[in-house]
Amino acid sequence: MHDTLLAAYDAQVRTAELTTAEPGTRLERDGPVARISGARRGFVVGEPDLGMTGPELAALIERQVRFFAARGEEFEWKTRAYDRPAELPARLLAAGFTPEETETVLIAPVDAVTASAPPSAAVTVREAAGPDDLRRIAELSAAVFDSDADAVVRELLARAAEDDGTTTHVVAEAAGQLVSAARLELVGGTTFAGLWGGATRPEWRGRGLYRALVAHRVAIAKARGVRYLQVDALPPSPPILERLGFTAVTTTTPYVRRPG
Repeated sequence: MHDTLLAAYDAQVRTAELTTAEPGTRLERDGPVARISGARRGFVVGEPDLGMTGPELAALIERQVRFFAARGEEFEWKTRAYDRPAELPARLLAAGFTPEETETVLIAPVDAVTASAPPSAAVTVREAAGPDDLRRIAELSAAVFDSDADAVVRELLARAAEDDGTTTHVVAEAAGQLVSAARLELVGGTTFAGLWGGATRPEWRGRGLYRALVAHRVAIAKARGVRYLQVDALPPSPPILERLGFTAVTTTTPYVRRPG
């Protein structure tokens, strides 16, 4: 199962990363990599094998640094554990990148995900509706991740304005307060969808909200004809997801370069 899921991931998700921009962003190719601009943080992704080493690889990295430096933007170079050449992480470090926490990539056939018990009756899980909910999601994200709420809401609203139905935000609400939120993103031209953006207020953790939001998005994915679900998960989510039917296929580490 592991090899089958990883092969589908490479053939579909990683190909789409190099060819399809998310709503509100711009994608440009530079040889074996694609750079995405227009979001709060720039983004670079590459083919599993970049096909270059040494000075040629260093020059490729330097071009991306110059591009985002000219825009005054922070950006992330997304790597996977099996990427080639093996020297890529060292080259990124030498170019001034900082690694962030490694995440586990988990995949599940949508029909293999087991049902989850609903949260407390005091909590309502529903799809987000309209700009007001997006603003509340931004405020929740800012509170949980210490991010800029205004920047997050600008990005969410810009993406919503260009979205063609590929993104669904799901929230958990209690006593009129948003206590958890996440989103489902269909990967265009593939049979995959990603589970992203999970944020839960600290005082509400450990109450089954993460599983409840996964279950709600699984139901939406099934209705949309999705075959596979993918998650890049930080601890402690992987064990929860594995119990729900997901398989860990690799890890991914973001390398971040800030202006200057």
